[in-house]
Amino acid sequence: MTAPAAVRVSLLTKVSYGMGAVAFGVKDNGFGVFLLIFYNQVIGMPADMVGLAVMIALIADAFIDPVIGHLSDRTNTRWGRRHPWMYAAILPIAFSWLLIWNPPDWSHNMLFFYMIGATILVRTALSCNEVPVQAIVPELTGDYHERTKIIRFRALFGWGGGLLMLLLAYGVFLVPTAEQPVGQLNRAGYEVYALAGAAMMAVSVLIAGLGTHKQIAHRPLNTPPSQPLGAELRAIGSTLNNRAFLTLMVAGVFAFINQGIIFAMTNYLMTYVWEFSTRAFLAYPIAIFIGVLVAFFLVTPLSHRLGKKHAAALCVILTMFIGFVPYLLRAADLMPVNGSLASLTILMTFVAISTGVGTGAMIIAQSMMSDVVEASQAQTGKRQEGLFFAGYLFMQKCISGFGIFLSGAILTMAEFPEKAQQGQVPLEILDRLLMITGGLIFFFSILSALIFLRFPFGKAEHDARLAHLTEATQQKGE
Repeated sequence: MTAPAAVRVSLLTKVSYGMGAVAFGVKDNGFGVFLLIFYNQVIGMPADMVGLAVMIALIADAFIDPVIGHLSDRTNTRWGRRHPWMYAAILPIAFSWLLIWNPPDWSHNMLFFYMIGATILVRTALSCNEVPVQAIVPELTGDYHERTKIIRFRALFGWGGGLLMLLLAYGVFLVPTAEQPVGQLNRAGYEVYALAGAAMMAVSVLIAGLGTHKQIAHRPLNTPPSQPLGAELRAIGSTLNNRAFLTLMVAGVFAFINQGIIFAMTNYLMTYVWEFSTRAFLAYPIAIFIGVLVAFFLVTPLSHRLGKKHAAALCVILTMFIGFVPYLLRAADLMPVNGSLASLTILMTFVAISTGVGTGAMIIAQSMMSDVVEASQAQTGKRQEGLFFAGYLFMQKCISGFGIFLSGAILTMAEFPEKAQQGQVPLEILDRLLMITGGLIFFFSILSALIFLRFPFGKAEHDARLAHLTEATQQKGE
């Protein structure tokens, strides 16, 4: 298979491709922000049990995602390699999303297994769409910086869709009632939230498929030959044993785990540490989206100026330090009184800046993963975008997977009470919660930045490799 030309991609294609990320954004915000508090504080399951259930599902992903990526690379239809998977995933995504938010009235032990099964279904259905969709980028263009520009739209719509659902959750679905004065503990609201999310996810996947159908949906020139199962597994292992891929995976996992911890702890921090009302939560998705807009416009010039790996490392470090500022001010008694408009304004300002820088790191990491495809092709002679992006998707899932697992462990270590009431959690427990959370974020951020700097190539090496692959293909054709 030839390497793609370094071409510009139309704005319409970028927008329709980006809209497909709404499904993952809805899932990511749902799992990252609400899943832990829903099963822990609403359903009543112990936090460590919730975290373990999600972690088991995440381990299953480590086996499921590469298989989907591998099969996607080898799919050969008149609609190409990717689109049959995208279209087939639409209904399973919607159905499995409804299941996770409508658990039966079972014992905690039975709910533990239900949650594992439902979580695996959600993740697998999304993988059948996300792995092929993300693999489209290196097929659209070989241009080093154009790939970053395409992925910006995916980040914009992914965050935008997820944050729209977050805004609707706080402002419409999860509102206080006479029986439940804390909106995010309103179980009935989660049922409507699930229905709205399922509809948004299904529509977004359909739009992405139709919007990129003309460009990508055609029978591939060639696909790798089928092999016995043992040979297929060895081929998967050989492809993934790529230095650039492994470096990016490890750096990304640490960075995205931090994101997962922050999202999973958001409801706890805003409810119990900052003591904001449910209405004040509406400012949170707005602040995050402002940060995403900042990343959308700044990530390309930053990547141009510093190079991708240096820009990614810088973003990870800045995200950590900026995010710490409100808590350092709180420790020094410099923050306004809890629950006030002044404290909300200060906190959301730093949330917006930190999110913008962190989103920049995520965009750059995905762009770097697209560049890995040609590096592997030069080494193995095969293009296997689906397999590499299965690895990247697994890394993304660590946001809500291992992040939730660690967050459940943090709550347990801090001895945080179940069904806690706002304003009644002892100060020493809140301080312990912040110390453990901050320590983990600092540790993972430093590791992630150091490993990003170990990524083995930049633009010059990528362009030279692409030119060599193109020349080799032309000579072969002659």
